[in-house]
Amino acid sequence: MDAFNFFLISTTWFSGKEYGKADSRWLYSDPTIVSLEILTVVITGPLALMLIHAIYFNKHYRHFVQITLCVCELYGGWMTFCPEWLVGSPSLDTSFPLYLWLYLVFFNGLWVIFPLLLLWHSWKGLEVMYKSMTTITTTSKKKKK
Repeated sequence: MDAFNFFLISTTWFSGKEYGKADSRWLYSDPTIVSLEILTVVITGPLALMLIHAIYFNKHYRHFVQITLCVCELYGGWMTFCPEWLVGSPSLDTSFPLYLWLYLVFFNGLWVIFPLLLLWHSWKGLEVMYKSMTTITTTSKKKKK
């Protein structure tokens, strides 16, 4: 094994093990986490690749894919934590400030902030497209008269 692969594997293993100190469901096969990760691999992984392609080649379906991916991420975050909150958060360790504020709030907050920003970006992009389309339609109707 070369040094890069060793670094990648050990870093991934360490970060998962470290995050597991804040959320113990990641240390064993919690059915909620496993089912959400299956959806992540099967659906959102390919969607992310499709979005990269759509952005790079300026495809017409870019905003549709971006909105779908953002909703999937927000849904995944909700389904990761809502069931846990409903049962009193037994798997979340909030006693240590590092685990609470860095791991649970900050890192998981990024998975809310970025999709919301991208949803807003798509909203504005669709608004611009709609306005330009209605301008073209209005102009062409005026020319016919």
